[in-house]
Amino acid sequence: MRLFQYGALMLPAFVLLGMPARAADVEQPLATSLEGDWTAVTAERNGAAAGELVGNRLAFDEDRFRISRDNQAIYGGGFTLNSEVSPAQIDFAIGEGAARGQSWLGIVRLEHEVLTICDNAPDPKAPRPTGFATSAGSGHVCLTFKR
Repeated sequence: MRLFQYGALMLPAFVLLGMPARAADVEQPLATSLEGDWTAVTAERNGAAAGELVGNRLAFDEDRFRISRDNQAIYGGGFTLNSEVSPAQIDFAIGEGAARGQSWLGIVRLEHEVLTICDNAPDPKAPRPTGFATSAGSGHVCLTFKR
């Protein structure tokens, strides 16, 4: 009888521990989480506010991106992610716009539907940023986006 009672008590524990996680509990890959449209809410370039970038839209669709303002494309192209490092890295290959042919090296962070990207768009010869801030002469830009 004791064996039956012990087994009856343990069965719910095994069932609970062995249950697969709900979809909402499983972290999505970064690329999937970026999909969709984002609006810049803050921006800084070379250590100073860059208010002219606030309001720009950034859209991700699979391995493509588009930056626009007032429904007019500014830049577009492909992007790659490396989320195996910290902070995660994002590289933009510019195929459209004034920066066509350039590559921008950046870092990316997504926390609670707030996306932050810092890259070397102002100076593609500058190294990839290592932190989520810019400084005078860095050649970096950091933008915060919300959906």
